[in-house]
Amino acid sequence: MPARSRTRFDRRRFLGIGTASAAAVALGTGLFSASASAAPKAGFPFTLGVGSGDPTHDGFVLWTRLAPEPLAEDGRGGMPTEPVEVEYEVALDSRFRRVVRRGASVASPELGHSVHPEVSGLSAGREYYYRFRAMGEVSPVGRTRTAPPPMSMTGSMAFAFASCQKWDQGHYTAYEHMADEDLDLVLHLGDYIYEYPIEGDLRGKVPDHLLVETTRLEHYRVRYALYKSDPHLQNAHGSFPWLVTPDDHEVDNNWADEISQDDDPRAEFRSRRAAAFQAYYENMPLRRSSMPAGPDMGLHRRIRYGRLADFTMLDTRQYRDDQACSGRLEDDCDARFDPSRSMLGERQRDWLINGFSSSQARWQVLGNQSPMTETDNTPGEGTSVWMDPWDGYAAERERVLDAAVQRGVRNLVVVTGDRHQNYAADLKADYRDEDAPTVATEFVGTSISTTGDGADISEQGRRFLEANPHFAFVNEQRGYVRCTLSPTEWRTDFRVVPYVTRPGAPVSTRASFVVEDGTPGVVARP
Repeated sequence: MPARSRTRFDRRRFLGIGTASAAAVALGTGLFSASASAAPKAGFPFTLGVGSGDPTHDGFVLWTRLAPEPLAEDGRGGMPTEPVEVEYEVALDSRFRRVVRRGASVASPELGHSVHPEVSGLSAGREYYYRFRAMGEVSPVGRTRTAPPPMSMTGSMAFAFASCQKWDQGHYTAYEHMADEDLDLVLHLGDYIYEYPIEGDLRGKVPDHLLVETTRLEHYRVRYALYKSDPHLQNAHGSFPWLVTPDDHEVDNNWADEISQDDDPRAEFRSRRAAAFQAYYENMPLRRSSMPAGPDMGLHRRIRYGRLADFTMLDTRQYRDDQACSGRLEDDCDARFDPSRSMLGERQRDWLINGFSSSQARWQVLGNQSPMTETDNTPGEGTSVWMDPWDGYAAERERVLDAAVQRGVRNLVVVTGDRHQNYAADLKADYRDEDAPTVATEFVGTSISTTGDGADISEQGRRFLEANPHFAFVNEQRGYVRCTLSPTEWRTDFRVVPYVTRPGAPVSTRASFVVEDGTPGVVARP
């Protein structure tokens, strides 16, 4: 990817938690001046790092959560039951000599002592640095960036997307490499945590209270703290603004609206969902508009990057109908074509389709949790698909893709998580019609660590390539996906690591594909 003019982020200053955060303190001036010390003191509150997200042309939301004892069993992170004031600073430079915003937020025990200050009135398309102060300590320094001016046609932008990071199945080496990329944005598309009990000791032993399934607020809070203790994940959060949306494992595997995987009583599951959503909000760089109200949370939203791209983040869990045909891999399940069945819910679907008409963006990007493309698992006659992804809601898939065509969407590209595999695929409005034209493009990204080391391709991957002629690529290593956009071309690079069961793996680009402006579908590119 061509280099763009940008101040290089000093990763050592962000990775200061537990090693060198005092260096960031010593470099500060003004509000955050402090003397240097060799390492953070006991009781350092910023053990979970810092982050930013949901950028606009004039601002972003900042995030941190105070937790001097992040794995405390009660989920309070070693914090008192009183609120704590958290000051923040935003500057044009990493040494904070040109501070442009100062403010304070209250970290309340009701929200896990997290803060989400929303900063506005900044310059468009510009890099900024930020940090927090609380309890006599200063956080690591984060870096973020505003979106370009609303009506501008930016020459290029780059983003990465990732998903599925089961802590006990592998190291977060992919995030170590992602943080070295030159990116404007990171999309996380679900399965940030897993609700299952922590298993094994691949990454070391954990306290016994992590050896349970997450069902209560304290469980979810401690699980996020464990995952966010990873320095590479912290560094990726602190290097770029993020757009996030959950999938299923942030709550319960394969949940659908008020229906749990195990058909728990609905009132009981609503309580669990409320706890899961609260913990998700507490640990993500989300605006007040996403703050949950009991078991409900505002997650679908649209972020504009000038006239180059619109990022539409979908919520495919809260409003969906239960999975058809028992929800498993099924042959020729007629119910999946029922036009009354929905994955998005009527209001979100209408919002999505209306956005197709109002957008002036060159690229329409859907941040999506599970594959939209048909993924037939069995070559030959018949179709064998899973019911949890869009294959289980085929009529709504056809409706959304047809609406994109009818409303004149110039370039629709769907980026997706969930599958622990990399795919490059053409999207067809009707997969039952062999002559149906390609109307959009989908890139599915592999996991950060879930299922361990992986392989270049398995027997299942070979079946996918044989059974799905609209697939151009399948790969089953761990990693992330990097996308570079210009007005004339979209380029996708599948970035993979050869192993995650031990640290230190190198990264490489396994394959690259392009989408040309005005021409849906993938084209392999060296």
